[in-house]
Parts: sequence; structure tokens; C-alpha cells
Amino acid sequence: MGDKIKRFIECFVPVTACNLRCHYCYVIQENRRTEKIPQLKYSLEHIAKALSKERFGGICYFSICAAGETLLSNEVAGIVHKLLSVGHYVNITTNGTLTKRFNEIAEFSTEELKRLNISFSFHYLELKRLNLLETFFKNVNLVKKIGCSFIIQFNMCDEYIPYLDIIKELCLENAGAMPQIALTRDETSNEIKLFSKLSPQEYLKLGDSFNSPLYKFTNQQFMHKQKNFCYAGDWSFVLDIFTGDLKRCYHEAASQNLYINPDKPIKFQALGKNCKLPYCVNSSHFLSLGVVPNLNCPTYCDLRNRTCTDNSEWLTPKVKEFLSSKLSETNEEYSGFKKAGLWAENLADKVFSVKNIYSNGVKHKKITVLGAKFSFKE
Repeated sequence: MGDKIKRFIECFVPVTACNLRCHYCYVIQENRRTEKIPQLKYSLEHIAKALSKERFGGICYFSICAAGETLLSNEVAGIVHKLLSVGHYVNITTNGTLTKRFNEIAEFSTEELKRLNISFSFHYLELKRLNLLETFFKNVNLVKKIGCSFIIQFNMCDEYIPYLDIIKELCLENAGAMPQIALTRDETSNEIKLFSKLSPQEYLKLGDSFNSPLYKFTNQQFMHKQKNFCYAGDWSFVLDIFTGDLKRCYHEAASQNLYINPDKPIKFQALGKNCKLPYCVNSSHFLSLGVVPNLNCPTYCDLRNRTCTDNSEWLTPKVKEFLSSKLSETNEEYSGFKKAGLWAENLADKVFSVKNIYSNGVKHKKITVLGAKFSFKE
């Protein structure tokens, strides 16, 4: 029997710098781009201990992505190597242009490379403008040659409409299959909406010829409020991989720091029915892996894998099997009594609570009294 996923960790790299300038980029939309690349405060050995299989209770899937280009930081490849060396599976999301980094990754052991997936974001117009299309596909094929899994996806937006056939043909010719498609949000508006002048129905139809299950699923989940019991905070987390600050989900403040005391047990407590988001903003990760176990949806593998023209697949057999498993296979669902206790605890917290929260590795106290919130640095 192959490996099964125990927990999923969505990892944020605090880097907004990038060598591309895509107008649909969330960082550009929100005017948050800086060229600063922070340095790690902890050794790679310290991080590996803090993120060990023993501490998390089993084999985890770490998905690493920056607000800018993930591999611009000198530290990321080393972190990935350490996570693989202690037995985890890892995904890196990248624009695929930094050949030096892929040469570094190629030095990992064969066994480590079998547990690595590279998600290549295909930013066609920027790659064309900078004459990087050949570089992009060379790196895709390097990754395939060394035994990694990979996927190629692009962000659907109005600016790509005239080039959809070209994008399709380039990927078929150079990667053996059509790309998957990612939905793009408009971050310039207070209203949550698609980054398109088209209606939702017209926007969805743009992807028909690509037959992208990823695109279909994320469009179905967009603005669809999840009201079921969610195990984020127990079966999954959001981690700032540079500072160690850990959240149950995106909308919460960090309530634990994994690096300050790596011998301290992690607190596992599900979010339950207390999600404050209007929809699951990264549904293709969290929902497909099963943080809401009673929701019938495709696997992570089903949403991303492609069979190529030569009958090979983007995902290697090892990664394909791992990403076809669900979190419910290795974790127990809460009893009715435990769910009721969690509901009562969350209700009490709205009246009075004292909690530790973390920001950039610094601990603060947050006090809530009858809905009023106060915080101070320790």
C-alpha cells in the first residue's frame, strides 16, 4: 500500500518580488509589490525538526507558494529539500523561469524527487514579452526528466482570450497535454468577483475546449458558502514557512508558532462550522483533499493530472496515488459530543477569551470581552 496523506499544510512564502509583471497578479492588483526578499531566522535543521512527521502525526503534503515568485528566495529550495528528506510530499508553485533553481532541485535524491510536484504557472504574455517561452518549457521537461511530477496551469483572464488556441498548442507540443486553468479573482474591488468583464457563464465557457476539471470545479465553488463541518485546524493548516506562524485557515490570526519551541505539541482543533469566509478560497486544495469529508468532490489528482499524447502522465505513480487519497482515510472524524464541545467553546470565546496570537514570529495576547477585542505585545 502506498503513502496516505495525514495533513495538508498550505505554506506562504513572504516574498512579493517577481521577475514577471502580470497585470492580473493579486500583488500588482493590490499594489503590494516590493523587491525585498526576507531572510530565514531559523536553520534548515530547526525547521525540519519543527515540521517533522512525528510532530504532525504522519506524512504531510506541503504546498509552497509566494505572493511573488516562489523560487526567487535562496532559501526555498533548501526548505523543500529538508521537507522531502524527512519523508513529506511537497508542491512548489512557480513561474518556471529560474533555471538555476531547477538545476539545484535536480541534485536531490531520486527518492526525494519522486515525492515532489512542481506547479508551473504559465504566464504566456509575460513569457513571450521577455523571450522566456523556450526557457519555461525547457524547465518543464527538465523536471519531467529527473522524475518529478508537474502540472501546467494558466490564469484565465480577458487579456488571454485572443491567445487561447496558441496557449493550447504550445502546451500540447511541449508538454504533451493541454494546461489546466485557474480562476482569477478581481482584488481591486470591495466586491468579490471574477477578474473579467464577462458574465460568470461566459467566463466558464471560455475554458470548454481545454476540458479542465480544475477550472470547472473552482468555478462551481466560487462564492459557494461552505456550511458543513470543516476540519481545517486539525487536518489542514496555513503556515508562514519563514516565521513558523500557523493559522487554522486564511481568515484567522496565527494562534501557534511552530518554530519557537519545536518540541511543543501542535494544537489540533477543527474550525467546524465557524468559517467566516464567503467561500473556500482555495477549494481545489482543501476541499479536494477532504477537509470537509461529507462533501462529494474530485480528488486533488483528478483536478490536476493529465495524460499526454505519448500516454505518459504529468503525475508520477507515487504522487498520483498519494494525491488520490483523502484526509479522512488517516484521520478520525469528531464525535457528536466533541463537535458540541467545540461549538460551546467557540461561543464562549465570543463572550470572553484570552488567546496567544503570532505575527512575524512575535507573540501577542488577544483578549475578547463581550465582543470587544484588545491585544498587546508580550
